[in-house]
Amino acid sequence: MLQRYYDDFNRFYKKNKVLVIYGARRVGKTTLTKGWLANISLKYLYVTGDSLQIRNLLSSGDIEQIKEFVDGYQMIVIDEAQQIRNIGMGLKIMNDYIPELKIIATRSSSFELSRQIGDPLTGRKRVLALYPMAQCELAFSLNKYELKNNLEKYLIFGSYPEVITSETVKDKLEVIDDIVQSYLLRDILSLEKIRNPKVLFNLLKLLAFQIGSPVSVSELAKQLGINVKTVSRYLDLLEKSFIIFPLSSYSGNLRKEISKKSKYYFVDNGVRNGVIMQFNTIKNRNDIGQLWENFIISERIKKLSYERTFYNRYFWRNYNQQEIDLLEEYNGVLNTYEIKWGKAKTSLPGDFERKYGKCNYTVINRDNYPEFIL
Repeated sequence: MLQRYYDDFNRFYKKNKVLVIYGARRVGKTTLTKGWLANISLKYLYVTGDSLQIRNLLSSGDIEQIKEFVDGYQMIVIDEAQQIRNIGMGLKIMNDYIPELKIIATRSSSFELSRQIGDPLTGRKRVLALYPMAQCELAFSLNKYELKNNLEKYLIFGSYPEVITSETVKDKLEVIDDIVQSYLLRDILSLEKIRNPKVLFNLLKLLAFQIGSPVSVSELAKQLGINVKTVSRYLDLLEKSFIIFPLSSYSGNLRKEISKKSKYYFVDNGVRNGVIMQFNTIKNRNDIGQLWENFIISERIKKLSYERTFYNRYFWRNYNQQEIDLLEEYNGVLNTYEIKWGKAKTSLPGDFERKYGKCNYTVINRDNYPEFIL
């Protein structure tokens, strides 16, 4: 069984707060919670939002009925909580009127959960984001040599738990295809009014080919034949569904800097390759730079998220074609990174240094990357 960063319920639960776990489908939320439950001494009740009875009960707002339902239990776990209308109010009732009850709710993406839970549970919840397997989690069982030896697999097939544990390439491809075709957009399509799902998928394809490049929303709209407002909405939904994430441009209002565009990356390399159906080996593809950049930045985000370390993240690029792949800013201190598959030596761009002064600059390559993401 794969070991996750969130390995111990007691490390993350806070008294009188609902513990909310969310992330993309198939990243292991149910496996994680059931693993917790197998090792606790509390008397617990495990229910799922797929049950009509549970949906009716927890959306009813009937305090006495809900109290009777959980009577005698020390903990309740509600899996697939997004299926329950007004789940936030149901959780609030249990949290307020049964303060001794420990509560866990899981959800397959964030946007509907935050909409339903946000207001009722303001100040009453702790939220944990769960991603596909991170390198820092795989390091619990593999050493640096083994991780490096498997690097090509992570770059090509990604790190969804079922992909990691699949033994053959054929099995890995079947899992990825199932995720992309059956699960990737399920939450968006079921919870949002999307008139043309094909357009949404075509947007993902365009983003998959533009990794590492600033993206123009207006250009995407033109290519897709839809308006800019719709593209912006779709990008927001894809981000909140744990499929993609943006990097905005760092700018000190220097006129020559590009400040209105963002770069978009995929949370998982395997999903990115599944969207465009490209699973060739590294030596037989021309996008290794994009794969490497996507892998490093996504793994860095996973690591910092799990460690509860929060930085502002940017890229920088100007019209002189000088650029920095990743900037992390915390309390006014900048650390800058160039992400290179090869081992070419580079230095902090001169235009950047003249504008912002010297700062820490590191090239992340195949030799030193473990220290950056583990």
